Amino acid sequence: MEKEQLSRDSFFSVGFDLITLEENLTYDLYINSSTRENCERFVRIFPKDGRLQQEDVETFRDKYHQLYVLESQRAEYLQSLVKNENFSDIQKTEVIKDSAIGYLHKIFDPTKEFTTDILGETLVGCRDSVEYMIDVLEDYAINEVQDLIGDLSFHDFYTYDHSINVSMYCISLFKAIKPGAKREELVLAGLGGLLHDLGKIKIPTTIINNPGKLSDEDFDMIKKHPGFGGELLDEKAHCCEGVDFEIIRRVIMEHHENYNGTGYPLKMEGKDIHVLARVCAIADFFDAITTKRSYHEVLSTEDALAVMSKSVGRKIDPKIFEIFCENVNQLGLQGKLRVELPDSFDPCQPQNVLPLIAPNIKKQAEDIFKDEGQSEFGKVKGDSLFGNKKKAS
Repeated sequence: MEKEQLSRDSFFSVGFDLITLEENLTYDLYINSSTRENCERFVRIFPKDGRLQQEDVETFRDKYHQLYVLESQRAEYLQSLVKNENFSDIQKTEVIKDSAIGYLHKIFDPTKEFTTDILGETLVGCRDSVEYMIDVLEDYAINEVQDLIGDLSFHDFYTYDHSINVSMYCISLFKAIKPGAKREELVLAGLGGLLHDLGKIKIPTTIINNPGKLSDEDFDMIKKHPGFGGELLDEKAHCCEGVDFEIIRRVIMEHHENYNGTGYPLKMEGKDIHVLARVCAIADFFDAITTKRSYHEVLSTEDALAVMSKSVGRKIDPKIFEIFCENVNQLGLQGKLRVELPDSFDPCQPQNVLPLIAPNIKKQAEDIFKDEGQSEFGKVKGDSLFGNKKKAS
């Protein structure tokens, strides 16, 4: 046994049922051997490269309260988990989600001082979490992602769960838009979704967590979060090798821009809004009204799509929404609800009651996307195709 004096921050806990068996471990296993409250003494009980059997794990379960892995070996642990067919996708996703929440918590925790070094560590960790999400969601359609999200636990801080769910939907929706998308494109889609609300770390939590109707003053503050997020990203945008942070910055800056130009902060419209920001807007909207929260009851998938359809051409991109609907097998949009959400609805905010209103019926333009070929529709950097020459600043 090897004894090391390391702090709790150097470790993360792992479940007894989520340890790789009968093959070489890629990480060390530790316990906290101290019996004194608020005192840690971590001891390695099983080494990297050793092989565990089920009876070994049962012995650990009988003897020890909790197992730990070094934070520096988190990537190795997650890789071994994701590739192991003995673990369910729910188990894998829960661990990946907890890992992503841990990174988000480092920057959103109001009790800790924010630094650019913490931001850099968070960006790298979030990128890694998205990589593992892509592996788990490899064969998932959007409706299957929705079922998976419904089986996951949720936490008190709405922003954490919502951001992770949006990331998962962004990955799945972009795959539907562009079958055969490159992995780096899926990483951009997922990372944009995970970080879309980054700027909210500069918004008071009393405003962020307010499930009631916001005052005009508070909503004006909320509308600053895309700009805050862009500024924060500029401070540490070079820290993740291989990630185009100009695209991530655009998702952060543009995910509240409405398709008809009435959004914020820059009132961009149509194809001037980056395609991944338009993808994020739909993922953001859908998760807000379909995922169970303590704040409000949710809509069924059918009713959610019916409500969202009233915002087509106004808040959300018509063609992307059409592909979204096809992917969740709800082509008819025959939901029983004949209501819509106001343009002021902010998917990022928790709601006591969804502010549904009677629809304002408008004739939608036809053949909006005549000039866009399906084969290139999902091209991430296709500025000439999408009219993305306007840089959010």
